[in-house]
Amino acid sequence: MQRRHFLSAAGAATLTAMVLPRASLANAFEVTRTEAEWRAMLTSAQYKVMRDEGTERAGSSPLDKNYDKGTYHCRGCDLKLYSSKHKYDSGTGWPSFYKSLPKAIGTKADRKLLRVRTECHCRRCGSHLGHIFDDGPRPTGKRHCLNGVSLVFKPK
Repeated sequence: MQRRHFLSAAGAATLTAMVLPRASLANAFEVTRTEAEWRAMLTSAQYKVMRDEGTERAGSSPLDKNYDKGTYHCRGCDLKLYSSKHKYDSGTGWPSFYKSLPKAIGTKADRKLLRVRTECHCRRCGSHLGHIFDDGPRPTGKRHCLNGVSLVFKPK
C-alpha cells in the first residue's frame, strides 16, 4: 500500500470515528431536534455547552450559589434531573450534586483531555450537562460537576 493511500485511509477512519458516534447518538434520544431548532431555542453559549459539549467559565453561573429548595431541569427538554437536596458547594465554581434523580442522566467516556473522564448528559435529549468525578461527599462519593447553562431551576 502506498503511503498516500495509507494516510488517506487513516484520515477517513479517524473522521468516521469522530462523526459517526455523534450522528448515531442523535437518534438514540426521545427528544430530537434539528441543529436549526436547537440554535433557535438556545443562546450561543448554551448551544456550545449543550450540543458541542463545551464548558462554561467557572463561577459564571448564578446556579452555583443557589441553595433554594427545588428541582433542576434540563434546559433542552425540561426533564427533572437533580434535586436541591443533593446539591452542595464543591468550591469549583460550577453547580455540583452528589447524585442525580433516578433515570435522569446518561453517561459516556470523554477522551478529549489527557485522561478519561465521565461525561453526563440528559437521558431524554442528549444535552451535555457536565462531568462526574470521584471526589464528592458521602453517601455516593461522586461530584456531578455541571454547567449552569444546561439547567433550569424550578423552586418548590
